[in-house]
Amino acid sequence: MLAPRLDPIQSLYVHVPFCAQKCAYCAFFSEAASGELVNRYVSALTREMEMVASDLKPRTIFFGGGTPSLLNLRQWEQILSTMDRLGLLGAAEWTVECNPATVSADKARLLLDHGVNRISMGVQSLDEALLDRLGRVHDRSMVFKSFDILRAAGFANVNVDLMFAIPGQTLEVWRATLAEALALGSEHLSSYEVIYEDDTPLFAQLQAGEFSVDEDLACAMYVELVEQAEAAGLRQYEVANFARDQKTSNTEHRTPNTECTEPNPAFACRHNINYWRGGSFYGLGPSATSYVRGVRTRNWSNTQLYCEQLEQGRRAIESREELPPLARAGETAAFGLRLVAGWPFDEFAQTTGHDLRREWRQEMNELTARGWARLAPERFQLTREGLRFADAAAEMFLR
Repeated sequence: MLAPRLDPIQSLYVHVPFCAQKCAYCAFFSEAASGELVNRYVSALTREMEMVASDLKPRTIFFGGGTPSLLNLRQWEQILSTMDRLGLLGAAEWTVECNPATVSADKARLLLDHGVNRISMGVQSLDEALLDRLGRVHDRSMVFKSFDILRAAGFANVNVDLMFAIPGQTLEVWRATLAEALALGSEHLSSYEVIYEDDTPLFAQLQAGEFSVDEDLACAMYVELVEQAEAAGLRQYEVANFARDQKTSNTEHRTPNTECTEPNPAFACRHNINYWRGGSFYGLGPSATSYVRGVRTRNWSNTQLYCEQLEQGRRAIESREELPPLARAGETAAFGLRLVAGWPFDEFAQTTGHDLRREWRQEMNELTARGWARLAPERFQLTREGLRFADAAAEMFLR
């Protein structure tokens, strides 16, 4: 008897590991670009695409990094023509991360012509001193210029990415940055608190006592973020993410993510929602993680080794993990609590095969007693205060 054919995976992540220079806070796998290695990576990536294409029918695609916009036109053409040949174009949502220093009109048009319909622009700050502190290669003027280039090319769905609680950042500077960023009228805003991770320059500076972390100031900045974003017409749908519900008047045409179901706003990032809801996805490129039908694999965090493996006809997989069902359900619960909507009990049971009310009743009661969560007949969700401490809340659900 033939085995039943499985539905193809609908989400694809591609990691582009190259940057003009490494930022002071970045713990992602990335490295300075060198021409020959980038060309070799592009060829290896297209081989990896060929290996998984038969199990892929992407509804969402996300090119992250690193700096995907650092790739030149010829390199992008090689990737896009491969995707066309393999039937991987046509995703409902296709995001490419861009650095404001590497946006050009030609590149924007090429991406748009091949189906890219969402750009995530890594702004981080609009204060020159803070951009320098973070090690960013762009200045504030490039942000506004790049945004105009994207709009002129026809991009009607743009995310602006900001950071807060940067060493040396005052509440006044943060308010000014938020006001200027929101005035751009983007469809989406992501904003993350600086995290100090091992092996980054900022962590070393913190350890050396060059600055200290002010938790009260970080909390005040988060409150300012939520209030200003909502006042500007962006609705919070995840701890650090805000989106519009519909088109606004300051651009001629915007196509909302109509397939996103309530209570997520129309321009919410569908690709990331799939992560938070425990969905399957393929991750390609050095260090990329895949989660396919309950099995997690991770590629080597070494571009040279990644290329060598694929040149020899093998996937560049370093590790493979399959969690027991209860542990997998706990991980899914933890990620999903980052969403403002929390977990509808029926949806959680359908996704994991477990009942949140039975396996995690004690944790839910404890978070509710703290004022961090709300337990309703049909769902469990974090309160506004709880969202600020979502990582601590999520840890309670891991098994």
